[in-house]
Amino acid sequence: MDWDKLRIFHAVADAGSLTHAGDVLHLSQSAVSRQIRALEESLNTTLFHRHARGLILTEQGELLFDATSAMSRRLDAASARIKDSEEEVFGELRVTTTTGFGSMWLAPRLTKLYEQYPNLKIDLMLEERVLDLPMREADVAIRMKEPSQADLVRKRLFNVRMRMYASQNYIKMHGAPEKLEELANHRLICQSPSTPQVGAGAQLVASILANDISSTLTVNSYFGVLQGAIHDLGIGVLPQYLAVDFPDLVRVLPEIESAEVPVYLAYPEELRQSQRIAAFREFVQSEIAESRRAYPDEPPL
Repeated sequence: MDWDKLRIFHAVADAGSLTHAGDVLHLSQSAVSRQIRALEESLNTTLFHRHARGLILTEQGELLFDATSAMSRRLDAASARIKDSEEEVFGELRVTTTTGFGSMWLAPRLTKLYEQYPNLKIDLMLEERVLDLPMREADVAIRMKEPSQADLVRKRLFNVRMRMYASQNYIKMHGAPEKLEELANHRLICQSPSTPQVGAGAQLVASILANDISSTLTVNSYFGVLQGAIHDLGIGVLPQYLAVDFPDLVRVLPEIESAEVPVYLAYPEELRQSQRIAAFREFVQSEIAESRRAYPDEPPL
């Protein structure tokens, strides 16, 4: 196949419009249209359904777009490896992690990484869905379970448990429960059981809610739970790593906690030599070590 025609086809399929693809490729609409027609003739098939609102891929077009998408990701990976310099860290780094960890622990610390590498361009993708690293949906991931793909470099960073916390002001006003039954006199703040979350956290919340809790606030993110706890709304079920950045939070009912959840950093084998990956990995490990030094008796990480 003609590589240039495939490049144009990929742009049109991605944009859903000849005009928009032409803008991206700096080509006229008529030039783009000629290339698509030529590609369809060479393949003896129709790649797009054409209608007033734009272009929709046919079944054959979907197959070809899957192939060109995979090619594009591989080319991006090759380009990233070529651009990596032994002396300098620069360029785009796509990082994926959970919404809670990314917003409450990672993002507030990125200032240090940018100070060291000011030409780094980080795309931080926060979601509970596990992105496909071998297919280059992201460059590096921090996840609350061990990755299942075989062709990934992985490193176990730490273990996390979900525990119960309240603000010092809340405890002054309402006291701290000394046993589980006393939670009936307090408001529980936790993630909604229907919210995507690590299994250990969901199990802990379910076991607590099985008791007679008269007042609850359920939120669909740990960030919301944290805001409720630090603003004296009640007792929150939160990951232990937050104790580093929110010293006002006091642990209550210390005998109640979730099972350990392993936290892994992972990236594709093909990016093993990437200087950007190495810089990010070393930054995360350094921040974890600093947290452990600050809390030697009960490390939060």
